[in-house]
Parts: sequence; C-alpha cells; structure tokens
Amino acid sequence: MTGTALIPAPLTARHPGGSLPLDGRTALDAGPGTGFTARWLRSVLGAATGLPLPDGTGPGTIRLRLSPAVEEEYGSEGYRLSVGGDGVRLDGGGPAGLFWGAQTLRQLLGPDAYRRAPVRPGADRDLPYVTVADRPRFGWRGLLLDVSRHFTAKEDVLRLLDLMAAHKLNVLHLHLTDDQGWRIEIERYPRLTEVGAWRARSKRGHRASPLWDETPHGGFYRQDDIREIVAYAAERHITVVPEIDLPGHSQAAIAAYPWLGNTDTVDTAALTVWDTWGVNPNVLAPTEEVLRFYEGVLEEVLELFPSTFVHIGGDECPKDQWKASPAAQARIAELGVGDEDGLQAWFVRHFDRWLAARGRRLIGWDEILEGGLAEGAAVSSWRGYGGGIAAAEAGHDVVMCPEQHVYLDHRQSGHPDEPVPIGFVRTLEDVYRFEPVPPGLSGAAARHVLGTQANVWTEVMENRDRVDYQLFPRLAAFAEVAWSALPAPADRDTACFLRRMETHYRRLDALGVAYRPPTGPAPWQRRPGLLGRPLDGPPPIV
Repeated sequence: MTGTALIPAPLTARHPGGSLPLDGRTALDAGPGTGFTARWLRSVLGAATGLPLPDGTGPGTIRLRLSPAVEEEYGSEGYRLSVGGDGVRLDGGGPAGLFWGAQTLRQLLGPDAYRRAPVRPGADRDLPYVTVADRPRFGWRGLLLDVSRHFTAKEDVLRLLDLMAAHKLNVLHLHLTDDQGWRIEIERYPRLTEVGAWRARSKRGHRASPLWDETPHGGFYRQDDIREIVAYAAERHITVVPEIDLPGHSQAAIAAYPWLGNTDTVDTAALTVWDTWGVNPNVLAPTEEVLRFYEGVLEEVLELFPSTFVHIGGDECPKDQWKASPAAQARIAELGVGDEDGLQAWFVRHFDRWLAARGRRLIGWDEILEGGLAEGAAVSSWRGYGGGIAAAEAGHDVVMCPEQHVYLDHRQSGHPDEPVPIGFVRTLEDVYRFEPVPPGLSGAAARHVLGTQANVWTEVMENRDRVDYQLFPRLAAFAEVAWSALPAPADRDTACFLRRMETHYRRLDALGVAYRPPTGPAPWQRRPGLLGRPLDGPPPIV
C-alpha cells in the first residue's frame, strides 16, 4: 500500500510488481450504468495526460462495470480494482462504489493526474499492477462548511466538492444561516437576502481581538446556484445537507424581519446583521407566526435539497430574552412545557414532526437532547462524545463531530507563527488518532453512529486560501479515519500515514490547495500577534 501512497487507505491492496503503460491506444469500455464515471475519467485523466481514452476494447483497456457480487460483499460504496497486463478492471458495488474506485485509479497515476493539462507531454504514463478491494467504514463521511460567518462563492463550493470527492467524503453540511449572515435566497421572504445577507463590518480574528475589518461583507446563493451545487455534488455521490439555524443564531433573520424577535423585551427594529462572533442573545420569539415563517423557509429549502436529513441547528440558544418576555412566559404556560428549556424543545419537536410529515428527518446539534428528543431525530454530537453517547443509547442516530477532535478551525500548532491561534491545538497526527465510535459504546447503540464529520467554522477564514490552510492536510487524515478500517487509535500506524502524505502533498500541490506545510506556516503566513494572542478557550462558537 505504501508503494502507491493511497489515501484513504483501502481495505486490502496487493502489489505484485510491474506496470501497465497507458498511451493513445488505451480505450475505455463502460458497461451499463457507468456513464458518469466514464465521462469523469475522460475529463480528468484526458486533461492531465492528453490521452483521448476512446470507446473500445483491446489490450490495456480500462473496463468499468457494476457488479452485484461486489455489492453483496462490499456494499454499494465498495469496489474492486485490478491492474494487470491485460488492462484495468474496475467493478463497483453501485455507481458510488465505481466512482470511489475511479478516485483510487487516479491516485495510482501519480500527482500529475491531478493537473488540468499535461505537464510532461510524451512522458510514460504507467499504472502499477495492483489488486484493491475496498469499502468505507462509515456511511456518513462529512464536512461542514460555514458560509455564514464568511461567505464562500459558488465556484469555491464546487471546487471543495471536487476536493471532497478526491478524499472519498460524501456529505457536505452547509451552514447557511447565522447571526452574521443569511446565505440562501428564499423567494417569499426577499429581505432575508436583501438585508440579512450583508453586514457593515466584521470582527478581525478571534472575538477577543480589538481589531475590525471595516469592509462590508456579504453574499448569498440564488436558488439556481443551490440547484447547481446540489446537482454537482450528486454527480460525485455527495449529499448536501442544509442547515437553517433556529431558534438561536438568528439575528440576521431578525434584522430582516424584526417581528421574528422578542419585541416586548428588545428593540428588534434597531438590530442589524451581527458583526462579531460568539453567542448572540437575540433569539426567535415562540409564536405561531414565527413557526409559519420558518415553515415557509423550509418549504423552499426542501424543494432545493433532496437530502433525507435537514439540519435545524438548535445549539447555543440563550434563554434570557424568553425569561424577561411576558409573551414568552405566557407561551410557556399555555403550552405547559414547564420552562425555557421546554420551550426550545417545543420548537425542535414542532419541526421534527413537520419534516417527518414530508418524508424528511431532522438533525440538530446535541443541545436538542435537552427537553427530550422526538423519535426519528438525529444528533450531531459537537460538545464531545457525551451527547452522541446519550442519543445512541436512547436509540437515536448520531454523527460524531466533537470539537476537541475534528473542529478544523482550531489551530494546528502551539507555535506563535500560527496565523490565527484559536481553540485547541489539533495536529495532523491528532486528527489521525480520532476514533468516531466512543469506547464503551457497542452493540445496538454503536450501530446508531451513522458516521463522522469534520467541521470548519469561518469566523477567522476570510478567503479560500485560509479555508484551505485550516482544512489541509488534516482533512486527509480525517478522510482516512472516516473511510478506512483502522485499528484502535493507540495501534494506528501514524508513520505509514505520514509517509503516504509525502506523495499526497504533491497531489494537493497539483490541485492548487494552499495547505499548511508539514514544516509549519509558510513565510507569508507568519504574522504573529496580528490577530490577537493565542487563546486556549473558549473555543470557536458553533
């Protein structure tokens, strides 16, 4: 396996020695149901090698097939790949498995296979002889991208989807709304983007920093942009899960429509889109009108996103305004929910029932466990393992994304050269030793762990290069944790992984990824003190 430096590591790989040359006569034989993977291979390998890869058969042919036998043994995301003297045979358990196998095939061709044009015209293009059998450990191999704190342009989202596919990740969780910006067009509520998508300035660095960027910031995705992102992702067997955060993290929405807030305790008409980071006190009012408003939002969201799961946030909802609000207190008494925690649980249960009636499933951050969780709801466990363990033991599905391990906005080193030294130190090796299934969780409860997700919150990531720097190379380690059948953390061969990364860095170079170099920050990133002192806590806010 180290001879081909595959990342993530496959279930099994044998290297008998020898190689298969590819040249202008190499053909592509695509069986029924393999059309997209065939087009994708022609697109990326044709561009990188200059080879036409025409339809046909013969010596050296690349054959693509869907195989019921592979599906039975390895599942729909599994595949078998063999390269030998008679050519290449790639069998997928399903279309997704075939596509993941094509990603492995691309890796075998070397880093130049990741370029958009041939850089060594006429050079030998050889595939090493190999036999690979592979399948993922988890069905949910996710990445959260926060596009609210700093907007990510559509083209950069599409690029990120390609990077995810290259690492066999299959869920993009888009954090579309928060206090600092509303990023999705809702046609019936135009002020959500006319007002809520723009803020006058932004805190620069961690919220403890005294610095400000006085440049207005904003942006949003039109509905056709969302359709394009979702379709592009689906072609790559990636599901896009939308997040519409409620009842907290809602100041951008309240700034657009002040009646959504607690008007009897706050002058909501004076609120603007929030320009700093942290936990915001302005939360939604517990009224029927607010429920109808968010049902209207979600009706349009469901039309755009076919994903089974819809994320409703549910985290970090301060209760001070509800405690001070006569209307909220009357609502608590009317509903018989006991207190403010019960009021938040009422919000969650309402939208759980609403989504379930439309064939969807609610997922939220682990705070939604407080006050009881409706049957069918799932949990994103971010405050450590505890919420995930409690949810799984209660029979709820869980995605493990504990901030202590897989928040990739956290600093990668304790060195003062880190560009924005926030949160816990989590090195590449630390991420590689992350275990999604907590010790002691076994049997039926463990089967409720759908998978795992790395989260990147963009308070201190103002552009694509900063996101690249935080994600990579750690996302490669996370991808292996999510895909590969690794041993327990103490027994993982970190040295082997780091050796394979030596080749993988060259792939990332070819893709133009501005990753953190293995020796530390690049010279242009060494700006100690610019964005505030190193902070051990509190960590970045969801």
